[in-house]
Amino acid sequence: MQRIPRHRRAPSLASLLPLSFLRRWRGYTALEADSVEMSARESGSYDEKADVKDAVHDVAVSELAPHHVAFTNDQVDTAAQLVAGQDIELDPAEAARIRKKIDWHILPMMCMLYWVQFMDKTTLGSSAILGIRQATHLTTNQYNWLGTIFYLSYLVFEYPQNLALQRFPVGKWMSINIFVWAVALCSHAACKNFAGLFVVRLILGMCEGSITAGFMIVSSMFYTRTEQTLRVGYWFLMNGTAQIISGFISFGALHINTPKFEPWQWLMVITGAITLCNAVAYWFFFPDSPTTAWFLTPDERAKAVARIKGNQTGVENKHFKMDQFYEALRDPKTWLFALFSAIDNIPNSLTNQRQIIVSSFGFSNLQTTLLGCVDGMIEIVTIFVGVTVAAKFTDARAYVGAAWFLPNIIGVLLINLLPWSDKVGLLFGQWLTGVGTTGFVLALSWLSSVTAGHTKRVTVNAIMLIAYCVGNAAAPFMWQAKYQPRNHVPWTIIGICYVVCPALMLGIRWLLARENRKRDAEPVDDTYDDVYVEVVDADGKRVEKKVSKEFLDLTDIENRDFRYVL
Repeated sequence: MQRIPRHRRAPSLASLLPLSFLRRWRGYTALEADSVEMSARESGSYDEKADVKDAVHDVAVSELAPHHVAFTNDQVDTAAQLVAGQDIELDPAEAARIRKKIDWHILPMMCMLYWVQFMDKTTLGSSAILGIRQATHLTTNQYNWLGTIFYLSYLVFEYPQNLALQRFPVGKWMSINIFVWAVALCSHAACKNFAGLFVVRLILGMCEGSITAGFMIVSSMFYTRTEQTLRVGYWFLMNGTAQIISGFISFGALHINTPKFEPWQWLMVITGAITLCNAVAYWFFFPDSPTTAWFLTPDERAKAVARIKGNQTGVENKHFKMDQFYEALRDPKTWLFALFSAIDNIPNSLTNQRQIIVSSFGFSNLQTTLLGCVDGMIEIVTIFVGVTVAAKFTDARAYVGAAWFLPNIIGVLLINLLPWSDKVGLLFGQWLTGVGTTGFVLALSWLSSVTAGHTKRVTVNAIMLIAYCVGNAAAPFMWQAKYQPRNHVPWTIIGICYVVCPALMLGIRWLLARENRKRDAEPVDDTYDDVYVEVVDADGKRVEKKVSKEFLDLTDIENRDFRYVL
């Protein structure tokens, strides 16, 4: 069909774009034909009149001025080709329908896997009272090292995992990692000593490092910034569900009497088999991106992308951009979030210590196993309430996260000050320390919402999760035999962390609010308002289609229209 040229020419992009941005766009090659028009023709929803109207955004390549700059597909967001040249209007009912369809297909799988991941990660703590320390002749120091090596491995492989998540299909890459860690988990049952357990725990940490990072990417691909707060909370609260179900599995394993195969070995095999089922499901059913999601029609894919346009973070870009990597390293908020992550996860060493601590209060192995379910219930309720409140009130993430640390501080005071004879009070104090998990959940979703540019996002995610590993890897060594049974030193360190973390959240909020005010005072920036990407239409003609600023894979610093949520 005949293309209608634009009635008004935009200023030269070469004169508008800063040098640092122009360096990012190299080459001038045709894109593969994948326009929305073709999808519409195939689906039978093609409208000739509507196409003529939309065509005012298209410019034939032969009509371009010599100085006109065109951008290649590998430099813009993957969603750019899907929505280029379109002005998709979504009514609230249609947007809600697509969101529900996305929820129905991916949220249960994300929740299921996060439950499995946490359950697998905590099998060491659960097996401690099922006989693993005695069967494998572990000393206290060796047991602590098994907790540490998991996070050291997680730390070392976290950035490579993030690079792989950018380079390869997200769902497929995660499924491969799930399969490998399922095999490693089952292999725990064959270990006879510290060396064997050390190796399988290392493999476990290497593979599990792909999951939280992958979920942060997927959440930003499919959901708006407000929705991300709730969805991250939903899949993260499965940690609490894992504690409950793991408690019942441990309870069942405790009653399995088989010669030469102990309860802790059954725990490893059962959880490993559940993980293996998840690996298969993820390979076949988990989507890699809204642009290729199998459960969405071509029209729904374009609408799913348009639905998150307001995030100004795009969907993804498979090409590593060095300038975005350096920007992530120079951005102060990167390191503030990382510092928060490291300090907040020092208390996470309780994951492998809770069962031992509760047992030291005088409870039997059976009672200790069942009481662990209460920890899980507290985490479920507090995370659900916390993310719901944060999503309901505008820019309340930092305030809610800071407030949720107050019960933790009270819990630490009870544990340190109550007499050792008050077992119920000590147990209640320990339960209170599970409330503050909400702060980390909010920080995860917050970081995804305030970071744009795909390379920058995977870099910042990796740095935050590496810091998470630093806190988790260092913390087990504060639980030493000389501090038992009261453990005043580790509990005091944990208390300090619970005071510093809310202060950091409020500090980050102040920094981002100041930047928003600064941008509000700036003149309107139209630098990226007239950017085009070259495509091939259904007739084989090379044309340029206008690409919205939101899908140029700009960082939050490059895009001056970007506003930070608080």
